[in-house]
Amino acid sequence: MEAPQYVAARVQQAMAEDGRTHELGIRVDIRGDQLFLRGEVSGTGQRERLGQVAHEAAPELHLHNEIKVVEASEPGEDERLD
Repeated sequence: MEAPQYVAARVQQAMAEDGRTHELGIRVDIRGDQLFLRGEVSGTGQRERLGQVAHEAAPELHLHNEIKVVEASEPGEDERLD
């Protein structure tokens, strides 16, 4: 069986290089046969694609997609400090 750090590196590389995701800021943790994805993305579609890419990179592991979706809001008015 592959060492967990190698599997994690493979999953992170897949998420960074896959044309569907191109995501660098996701943390990959492996505990036993469990694969945890953690981080933040700006849409549910991206979260689902990351889970899919991670599963394809390590199909032998049970995936826990704990990535949070943060809504990217429009920049508001400048805050004024008096």
